[in-house]
Amino acid sequence: MWRDVAAVATTSDWQSPRLAAHATGDALQVLSRQLYADRYNGLVSKGTPTNAPVAQSVDSPYEPKTVVIRDCSDATHWLKYRADTGQPADSESGGKHLINAEVKLAVDGSWRVTRFAVEGTGSC
Repeated sequence: MWRDVAAVATTSDWQSPRLAAHATGDALQVLSRQLYADRYNGLVSKGTPTNAPVAQSVDSPYEPKTVVIRDCSDATHWLKYRADTGQPADSESGGKHLINAEVKLAVDGSWRVTRFAVEGTGSC
C-alpha cells in the first residue's frame, strides 16, 4: 500500500485507483483526504518510505480474515514539496513513525488495509 501511496503522492492524485487496490474503508478515506489536502495546498511528495511490517496478531491461525500489522516506517527520504517551485514545504525532515494497521481479507480474495494509525516522528 505504501509504495502505491508514495507513487500517487508525487502528483497528489487523490482519485488514483491505485489507492483502492490495497486500502478500503477508513484507510482509503484517510489516504484520499490527505492527498486531496496536499493537492489543494499545492504540495507533492518526493521519495519513498521504507517499511518493515510485522504481523502482530491473526484472528485465526487456520483461516485468517484479519491481521494486525505493526510497522516502523522510515520517512526520512519521503518529504513534501511545493508543486510550483519544487522547494521543500517545510523545514522538518522525515523520520521513523510507528504504524499500526488492520488488514482484512476481501470477498475477492485480496487483502486490504481497512484502518491504520501513524504515530509521530520518532515513535519507533
